[in-house]
Amino acid sequence: MTLVCWMLIANAVWNAVVWPPFLRRVRKDPRARDANGRATTFLRVHTILIGISLLLAVVSLIVGVVGLVQG
Repeated sequence: MTLVCWMLIANAVWNAVVWPPFLRRVRKDPRARDANGRATTFLRVHTILIGISLLLAVVSLIVGVVGLVQG
């Protein structure tokens, strides 16, 4: 059980480190905005996917820490 908890925590840290820089790159990508400056489907889809990944990271962190604390 301890190994699983540490894997969940490692997953959370990995996602917290990897996804924010990727989102910054996506926002700077020329495909992110149309000619009028509005967000494109490219930007919206990537923002949603990254948001879901970060939400799962938070859940993984909580479950991992709770698992370690409760033994």
